[in-house]
This record gives sequence, C-alpha cells and structure tokens, in this order.
Amino acid sequence: MRTLSKKTQYTLRAMYALARNYGQGPTLIAKLSKEESIPQDFLENILLNLKREGLVESKKGKGGGYSLAHSPEQLTIGTIIRLAEGPLAPLPCASETAYRKCDECVDDRYCGTKMVMREVRDAIAGILDHTTLAQVCRRVDDARSAAVAVEADSLMYYI
Repeated sequence: MRTLSKKTQYTLRAMYALARNYGQGPTLIAKLSKEESIPQDFLENILLNLKREGLVESKKGKGGGYSLAHSPEQLTIGTIIRLAEGPLAPLPCASETAYRKCDECVDDRYCGTKMVMREVRDAIAGILDHTTLAQVCRRVDDARSAAVAVEADSLMYYI
C-alpha cells in the first residue's frame, strides 16, 4: 500500500493550522512555517496550489497571509488528500475518478484483486470523505485535554 507523501502530510498540517485559526484573519506563511515545522519554500508551493484549487485564499500587504476559503466544517480530509495525492484507490482499476485497466490484467470484470481493492478504496473514501477539518481539530483538542488531565492528576499529592 502506498503511504502519504511528505507533501500531503505538510498539506494536512497546514490545513489543520488554518482551521484552528479560522475566523481570526489571515495567517502569515512565516508563522505557519515555524509553528508547523514546514519548510517555508515548500509551504509556499503548497499554499499556492491550495489557493488555485479554491481551498484557501490569500491577502497581500499588512495583515495579509492565508486563510481557509471555506469553513473547517465544509472541508473534508478526502478532498485535501485527493488534491495532494490524486485518487484514493490503491490500483488504477479500482479508482472512481481515474479508472485505468491494469496492464497485467486479462479481464478486469473478474479480477479478484480489483474487487478487493475496490472495497479498500470504498472504505478509505468512506472515512476520509466524512471527516472534516473541524472534526480532526476537535479530536486533537480532546486528546490534548485528556493528556493534560492525566498529567495534572498524576502530579496531585494525596495525604
């Protein structure tokens, strides 16, 4: 199975950061680069691509930077990953959007591998297309809160 590229991982981190800042005005590239540990040149290319695709918008000058073009509740992880990686399917013959018969396949109508990979693609899409940036950010916040609560409890001294 293929793994997410570094570019896609950076893209997701940038989008999570912009989601956390949603409604607070644009975020400077330098600030985003530093806070998310993303090389600035790489981040600039990512944000330009996201802008071209209509997922983020930019403002020039004082108070400028990048922000989400839509609310975090409207942007799914599936949309972002497809933009950065292409189709979700592990094989081209299992793809919804970029179907292509495999060169080695004798008859893809009866290919067991295609049938299984189609199920894999559907399961992945089912999760990613129903998970928004807002949901991921809430999950991260909940995990941080739980960790802080555990740490605070372990520091308590009882007599």
